[in-house]
Amino acid sequence: MNRRRWLGLGVLAAGFGGFGAWVASRRYAIGDADREAVELLFRLTLPDAEGRPVALATLRRQPVVVNFWATWCPPCVEEMPELSGIGDEFRSRGLQIVGIGIDSAPNIGQFSRKSPMGYPLLVAGNNALELVRRLGNRAGALPFTVVLARDGSIAWRTLGRFKSAELRSAIARVL
Repeated sequence: MNRRRWLGLGVLAAGFGGFGAWVASRRYAIGDADREAVELLFRLTLPDAEGRPVALATLRRQPVVVNFWATWCPPCVEEMPELSGIGDEFRSRGLQIVGIGIDSAPNIGQFSRKSPMGYPLLVAGNNALELVRRLGNRAGALPFTVVLARDGSIAWRTLGRFKSAELRSAIARVL
């Protein structure tokens, strides 16, 4: 009888675990992007880490990697040096990379001074979470990386730390 009880509890736990995994996969799945999300992105003017305004409209008609990140997000910070290296590698072919920080200006400024990157780090604060959601990141989780083609279409998106080979493949398709 005791063995049956433990077996039943094990089956029940596995069922709840499977249900939890299903819920998480739905919550953290990337959905369809709002048609106007990219246009909203290009309409933004955000301060860089030094407080200078940067109009994202200057990125139109260029292949662009947009990385949404925060200083308090370990996977975001881990992937940034690799993203900087990719930017250096593809810059001569016209690729632009921009990091949009969902964080405070003082935190991003301090981070930028301590860990300079080869691409601009812009300050959007929590206001960018709505844009992230409109780009298909329903959970608003970070990091979130989007590759835009020259025509402004979304060529690739990933939620969480990017896989280098996948990002490089997406970049190659838009160059």
